[in-house]
Amino acid sequence: MKARTIVLTLALCFIGTGVCFAQNPSFMGTWKLNEAKSKLAPGAAKNNTVVYEPAGDNVKVTIDGTDGAGNPTHNEWTGKFDGNDYPVTGDPNSDTRSLERRTVHKIGFTAKKGKKVTTTGTIILSPDGKSRTVISSGTDAQGNKFKSTAVYDKQ
Repeated sequence: MKARTIVLTLALCFIGTGVCFAQNPSFMGTWKLNEAKSKLAPGAAKNNTVVYEPAGDNVKVTIDGTDGAGNPTHNEWTGKFDGNDYPVTGDPNSDTRSLERRTVHKIGFTAKKGKKVTTTGTIILSPDGKSRTVISSGTDAQGNKFKSTAVYDKQ
C-alpha cells in the first residue's frame, strides 16, 4: 500500500511538472540569428547570439553581434520581465531596458537612452519553443527611424 502511494505521488509530481512547463514556455537558452528568415533594416546592428539565463531571481540577457559598420558588439542586461527599467551595459543606443511578459509566448520591450525611448518591440516565442521572432522599431543614434524583424533559432 505504501509503495503504491509513493509511486502514485511521484507520477503526479512528474505530470504536474510537465504541465507547468507546457503552460510556461521558456525564453531561456542560447538563440542564434537566422538571417535568411530575418528582415533587418539596412545598416542596422545585428544581434547574432542572444543568451537568456537565470541570475538569482532575475534573468540575464547577453547579446553579441555587430553594429551597422560591422564592428563587434557585446551588451548585457539583468532584470525581471516586470516592465521596470534595468541598466544595460555595452549598448551605445540605450542605458536601460524594460521587458514585460504580455502572454506566455510574448514579451514586450523598451530601450531608453536617458529618459528617451530609442527602441520598442515584441519578442514572440514559437509554440514549439524552437524559434523566436523579434519585431522592433525605433530611432538610431543618427536620428534615422528603423523597423526590423529578426528570427532566432534555439541552440
